[in-house]
Amino acid sequence: MKLPGSVASLIAELEKLPGIGPKTAERLTYHLLNGPKEYSEKLASVIGELKEKTTICATCFNIVEKSPCELCDSNSREKNIIMVVEEPLDILALEKSRSYNGLYHVLGGAIAPLQGIGPEHLRIKELLPRLKNGRVKEVILATNPSVEGESTAMYLQKLISPLDIKITRIARGLPVGADLEYADEVTLSRAIEGRREY
Repeated sequence: MKLPGSVASLIAELEKLPGIGPKTAERLTYHLLNGPKEYSEKLASVIGELKEKTTICATCFNIVEKSPCELCDSNSREKNIIMVVEEPLDILALEKSRSYNGLYHVLGGAIAPLQGIGPEHLRIKELLPRLKNGRVKEVILATNPSVEGESTAMYLQKLISPLDIKITRIARGLPVGADLEYADEVTLSRAIEGRREY
């Protein structure tokens, strides 16, 4: 049996999303097909607004609605500590832990030579001016505990150490191979509290 074109097209588009295989794409498509029309229209509307109403913070490179973001613009946050993370979802996970009150810097990934991602593909050159203003006393390297995350942390440590800024790495409360966005609040809180000098 041949699928209607619009059904096949939606399945094909959903399969392109991370973590969505053919069976999940089919289930999602049929869920939308069998649900109320208003639900599908609302979903389409929200997806359409996603690119129109979001931007990247010019300071920390988090995904936000206005730049600078509320974290960078806040007077209640510690301005002398910057936590370096791989992705915006890492900030979301860390903020849920309520154990960190400094600033962030999103690299936009990790060094991964096998995928053709080198330091020049990350927002490392944008981090350095933030560190050279004399206000930053500590940089917390919160890259994922993967081979790529560790390589990125080592690269940053070598780059930052001549600036005479304290460099720490989040503790090993996170299992190797795990991503920050999937860790629970308690694990993240302990990882931040137990960070060590790098």
